[in-house]
Amino acid sequence: MKTSHTAYSILDLALVSEGYTLKQTFNNALELAQNAETFGYTRYWLAEHHNSSNIASSATSVLIGYVAGGTKTLRIGSGGIMLPNHSPLIIAEQFGTLGSLYPNRIDLGLGRAPGTDRETAQAIRSDFMQAAQSFPSELEKIQNYFSLENAKSKVRATVAEGVDVPVYILGSSTDSAHLAAKKGLPYSFASHFATTHLWDAIAIYRKEFQPSEFLAKPYVMAGVNIIVADTDEEAQALSTSLIRMILGIFTGKRDFVQPPTAMTEEYEEILQHPQIHQMLKYSFIGSKATVKEQIQEFITKTEADELIAVTNIYDIKDRIRSYELFSEIMKELNE
Repeated sequence: MKTSHTAYSILDLALVSEGYTLKQTFNNALELAQNAETFGYTRYWLAEHHNSSNIASSATSVLIGYVAGGTKTLRIGSGGIMLPNHSPLIIAEQFGTLGSLYPNRIDLGLGRAPGTDRETAQAIRSDFMQAAQSFPSELEKIQNYFSLENAKSKVRATVAEGVDVPVYILGSSTDSAHLAAKKGLPYSFASHFATTHLWDAIAIYRKEFQPSEFLAKPYVMAGVNIIVADTDEEAQALSTSLIRMILGIFTGKRDFVQPPTAMTEEYEEILQHPQIHQMLKYSFIGSKATVKEQIQEFITKTEADELIAVTNIYDIKDRIRSYELFSEIMKELNE
């Protein structure tokens, strides 16, 4: 059983709420990261998504630079960069530059999903499917570009060579678990929305893990939806924005994040829909006492080394308050 310290971090999509401009959204992302720094969070990650009006983290590396520039100690990174969308050389150059600007503070989390719909994936890169199937070799290219040995190669990412930017493998299925284990890299599972394979993926990763120059033993990060407020009722009300957001994904009617309303029977029925219930399985919503009990159980079961919290709600003040209360929970559990 895991008894050591459990780190806690943030995964952000730079959500665009109804009535907010993009500039306000980006400023809110920075404000959240600045507060997270004072709350004791380990890292703040941004996820690459495209063609969604309510998600503003599409130019992920640019936004990482903005947030890193406005913070001092917090690790800032990608959760993740969807590598099949990109040339490994370009990503190495971008993150090598970030790693030089903000030493020992930049993380490169890599995933193989498109982070968008089929048509947009095709518009980003016409050979996306081929690139996705080549994810292991594309990952190797990234690692080579960051190595000092690559200075002898004809193709170089000169701004990346020797720069310390740790690589993390992101996953929502068991495929990525095999790869992360084989490469001896830390593994972050997207259990905040892809709940089905969490246990199998963690078991595979730990069983097959091969120590590497980057990591001596397995390191598991698990995504969780977190909404904490002063009362259970307030947290439930705040969660109505998340429910409407998830409903928009399933119905194809994506919209800006909507203001919260009271929790109604209709919302409770939506939560019981099999697909939505499964998707939000690892969502911990309530007062500090309620969520603390749920999180304790989740950590005990998963033995996760780090939780990466996702709080998709409307108002930045409510988000910051939720992350503050969650940090208090984690500090108490780590005592």
